[in-house]
Amino acid sequence: MIEQKLIKKIQDKSAIIGIVGLGYVGLPLALRFAETGFNVIGFDIDSDKIKALEVGRSYIKHIPSERIESAVTEKTLAVTTDFVRAKEADVLIICVPTPLNKHREPDLSFVLKTTESLAPHLREGQVVSLESTTYPGTTDEEIKPIIERSGLIVGKDIFLVYSPEREDPGNPKFYTEKIPKVCGGVTKNCLNVGMALYGQVIEKVVPVSSTRAAEMTKLLENIYRAVNIGLVNELKIVADRMGIDIWEVINAAATKPFGFTSFYPGPGLGGHCIPIDPFYLTWKAREYGLHTRFIELSGEVNTAMPEWVVSKVMNSLNNAGKPLQGSRVLVLGIAYKKNVDDTRESPSVELMSILKNKGAIVTYSDPYVPQFPRMRKYSFDLDSVELTPEVLQQADCVLIATNHDDFDYEMIKAHANLIVDTRGVYREPADHIVRA
Repeated sequence: MIEQKLIKKIQDKSAIIGIVGLGYVGLPLALRFAETGFNVIGFDIDSDKIKALEVGRSYIKHIPSERIESAVTEKTLAVTTDFVRAKEADVLIICVPTPLNKHREPDLSFVLKTTESLAPHLREGQVVSLESTTYPGTTDEEIKPIIERSGLIVGKDIFLVYSPEREDPGNPKFYTEKIPKVCGGVTKNCLNVGMALYGQVIEKVVPVSSTRAAEMTKLLENIYRAVNIGLVNELKIVADRMGIDIWEVINAAATKPFGFTSFYPGPGLGGHCIPIDPFYLTWKAREYGLHTRFIELSGEVNTAMPEWVVSKVMNSLNNAGKPLQGSRVLVLGIAYKKNVDDTRESPSVELMSILKNKGAIVTYSDPYVPQFPRMRKYSFDLDSVELTPEVLQQADCVLIATNHDDFDYEMIKAHANLIVDTRGVYREPADHIVRA
C-alpha cells in the first residue's frame, strides 16, 4: 500500500525531504529535518540565498551560520533553484509568502506558481504539505486540482496536507520542535502521512478533521492577536487623552489570575502574519455573504497607529518650538519586533515614510538591520547609524519604534533632546520623554 510504504520511509528516515521556500519558516524547518537524520533538499528561486547557504552562511539573524555549515558539510542539506530535483523528494513542504495585493485581497501567486512548478515533477508515493497561511479552502480548492492534473489521485497515489507554520522568530522559549503543530489532511490517508511526517521532528502534532479546519485554525490565532492589539491600541489613545499610563494599567490588570491576557500597544502592526492574515478570512467570508466587521475594525485601528504616532512627534516638536519640517528624527529600530532582523510590514518603516513625506530629515539605527533593505513599497538609501552621545544630541527627536534589547536606553535617555516612546520602554516620567 502506497501510504504505508511512505510512512515507513518517513519513520526510518530514508525519505528525502524537500523544503520549498527558504525564508523565516522554511530554513529552520529544513535544518530541523536535517539535524534529526533526514536528507533535505532546499528549494528557493532567490539565487543569492542559495549561494549563501552553499557556503554555510546564514541570512537570518537568529539562525547561526554554524547550523547551516554543519548541515551542508555533513551533506544532510543540499540547496538548489532547480525544481526538477523535486522528483527526488518523497516529501515536499511549501513555505512561500502569501501577501495581500494593493486592494488588500489575498495574493496566492507565490503558492500557485510554486505548485505549478512542482507539478510536472510529482510522482506516486509523495506527500505535499502547504504551510503558508491562507484562507479556508485553498488546499482542496486550489492545490489539489493542480496536483491531480497529472493523473495522480490525492489520498491514493499522492498525499496532501495543510499544516500552518507557527514560527516566532527570535523567541528563545519556542522554536521549531517545541511549538505544537496542527495538521489536517484532504483524506484520512493524507492525515496519517502528515502526522507521521511531522511527528518525526515536532514534539506534539495536533490532528484536525480537514485542511479547512487547519487553515481556519491559523487564521483564528492571528485574528485573535490582531483584534486584541487593535483594542489595546485604541485604549492607548483614550488613556493618553485622559493622562493615564496605559502600560501601568495593563500590568495592573495582568495581576488578575484568570480571564485576562496581556496585549501591549505599539506604533502599528508588523510582521508577515498579523497585519495580513485576518484579511484572508475577510475576503473569503464575502463568498458566503458575510461581513467580518470586528476584524476589519481592528485592521482600521492598527493601520491608523503610525499616523497617530507621527502626530505625537509633531506636537512634541511644536512644544519644543520646532516644526516637523526640517527637524532631524532618528528612528530606533526598523524591524517589526524586537531582537529580530525581519522588516516585513514593519510599522517603523511606515513611520519613516510618513515623516519623510512631511519634510523631516529621517535617519535610523538598528543593530539587526545594518542597511535599509529592498522593499516593494518603500525606498530609503540609508545605513543604520551607530548610537553615540553625539548622534543622539544631533537629533531633534529620537523615536523609539522597535525596542531592541541591544539599545542602551540609559545612554539614550541621558543624551537625547526629545524621546517619543511607542513601546513603553521608559516607565518613569521625564520632561523630555513623551509616550506615544
